[in-house]
Amino acid sequence: MIRECIVTTINEEGRVHIAPLGLIADGEGWIIAPFRPSATLDNLRSNPFAVANFTDDVLVFAGCLTGNKDWPSRASTHVPGAVLDGALSHAELAVDRIEEDEQRPRFHCRVVHEATHTPFKGFNRAQAAVIEAAILTSRLHMLPREKIERELAYLQIAVEKTAGPREHEAWRLLVEKIEDHYKHNPAGP
Repeated sequence: MIRECIVTTINEEGRVHIAPLGLIADGEGWIIAPFRPSATLDNLRSNPFAVANFTDDVLVFAGCLTGNKDWPSRASTHVPGAVLDGALSHAELAVDRIEEDEQRPRFHCRVVHEATHTPFKGFNRAQAAVIEAAILTSRLHMLPREKIERELAYLQIAVEKTAGPREHEAWRLLVEKIEDHYKHNPAGP
């Protein structure tokens, strides 16, 4: 099982890096598998801790993928890291071991601390569609253009039917990023 969340890590200078990632369930822990190259990968190597922030605010996912990586946060309590102010809950993680891979090393993490801040009331279809569009946006360099466009057309139905203002804004940001990508790369990957 993969759980989509916002992962925060800390670099060597102590700056917070915020990235949407799918964490892989691993018994009582989680596996973080960032692509090479990435700031998350570099940060986990220099500071083997992370915070998984579970949020229903899909604007954070879209914002991170379109250049806004400045979201309000506070220091985590049990590991060096940061908790997003808008997180419904979070898990503070420590890397126990690393499984090397040329494309996506796997950082096996144990949960050091968990906290729930506010109840999760479920996703609506637009929120799920935005998360799927965010995943597609993060893979523009890997997936064929026709697949991206076909899936976006289907996902847009849910956005049109069920989105609130934040979901509409998140969708707009992602669609603009995709359109901009294809202006500069008409053929896709």
